[in-house]
Amino acid sequence: MSYSGVFPYLVSPIDPSGAVMEGVLTDLVDHLIDAGVHGLAPLGSTGEFAYLSQEQRRRVVDTVILANRGRVPVVAGVASTAISDAVAQTEYMVEAGADGILAILEAYFPVSDTGIEAYFTAIAKAAKGRPVVLYTNPQFQRSDLTLPVIERLSQVENIRYIKDASTNTGRLLSIIERTRDRMEVFAASAHIPVCVMMIGGVGWMAGPACIAPHQSIALYEAAKAGDWAKAMELQRPLWRVNEIFARYSIAACIKTALDLKGFPVGPPIAPQMPLDEAAREEIAAVLRDVGAL
Repeated sequence: MSYSGVFPYLVSPIDPSGAVMEGVLTDLVDHLIDAGVHGLAPLGSTGEFAYLSQEQRRRVVDTVILANRGRVPVVAGVASTAISDAVAQTEYMVEAGADGILAILEAYFPVSDTGIEAYFTAIAKAAKGRPVVLYTNPQFQRSDLTLPVIERLSQVENIRYIKDASTNTGRLLSIIERTRDRMEVFAASAHIPVCVMMIGGVGWMAGPACIAPHQSIALYEAAKAGDWAKAMELQRPLWRVNEIFARYSIAACIKTALDLKGFPVGPPIAPQMPLDEAAREEIAAVLRDVGAL
């Protein structure tokens, strides 16, 4: 299975009692698939994985897989500080029917390159041949993946993708050059997707596609066709969505946008705080400007 295109990072709608709101999550899955997304990624940063219990994480992924009904690939997030727990999470996701794994390393104490490599290699083995997407976000992670570690991990047969959420586009080009024909790169919301695809990226795996799927897909298709003038024409207004992400908490921002679009996904998980009315109005204006509201 080869992944490319637009993979929205899904939110995790949690009600005041802590239960996953399966109905609204199912509605969101149907909406995104009807819009033409190429895959779904629950439990990324937008999914607030760090704020969920093990049971909530499982319920989110179970709900997405059930709602998806095999229509597009589901790449489920796995994140932990310990290899044993990451392997157990991966085994659950595989058994539940996930098509791929989005692998994230959380860290409290610093981790050596050898430990980082062992962590992701163990997840890849537990994925039983399913594609693994490495996810690195230096803004939030204590232990980042160095270029030599990424290059070595690209030798693992089923570690086939990376989403690098640094703001360093030159680093992406280094990754593409070092792992050519072994690992593909997805753009993150920290990067300008058209620029990533111009240097060889295969798509966009990020939160903005959750709230502007049609526009994100149009941008990807223009880039895939090599129509860079059209792609940039679409990219310029869409970049405003990324700009508001940088200004506000990412989960609060996307959950607010989805609420404005008629998906009552609830507030961000405490102690994150909901956005105020001024922020809601700003987000609504951006959505209107890009034609997503």
